[in-house]
Amino acid sequence: MSSPRAIIQIAITGTRILGKAFLEAGRQAAKNARAPAAGSVGNDVAGVGNASSGSMTDQLTRQHRMTLDEAHLILNVKRGEEMENVLKHYEHLFKANSPPALPPKSAPPAPRARIPGQFHSHYLQSKVFRARERIEAENKILTEAETEAGGSESSSHPPPPPPPSSGSS
Repeated sequence: MSSPRAIIQIAITGTRILGKAFLEAGRQAAKNARAPAAGSVGNDVAGVGNASSGSMTDQLTRQHRMTLDEAHLILNVKRGEEMENVLKHYEHLFKANSPPALPPKSAPPAPRARIPGQFHSHYLQSKVFRARERIEAENKILTEAETEAGGSESSSHPPPPPPPSSGSS
């Protein structure tokens, strides 16, 4: 076999392999474009894209862009914990992520040296705030549902009859 002929055959075989690879990559890209990945929900946070029913919980999840479980994880509280404890955790985390207080105007400016262990994050502070809002909204919905259920039960039943009088007439 001559040298030019072998080079041409190698080039043709390489071109075929490369062409098949590009064709398969194109098919896979078209398939991926048609159907989104199972775990992805676009720009939504996890769980928000799955909140598609008309229930109040799903509406709150879409409105606050945070699931109730995520809010509990952020504030490090368990489901069903009293609101007082939730607010204590909220205040602690909110203050921990706040920027340090500014010195009074009369004091001379201190050097801007960073103190180790003192960090603040507006992003984390806003997540803590949104988590508190989400839990409060869920509690509000639950209390409204309980009062409606309690109010409808009392209105659907007639008042009890008066006790029989034991007097002589």
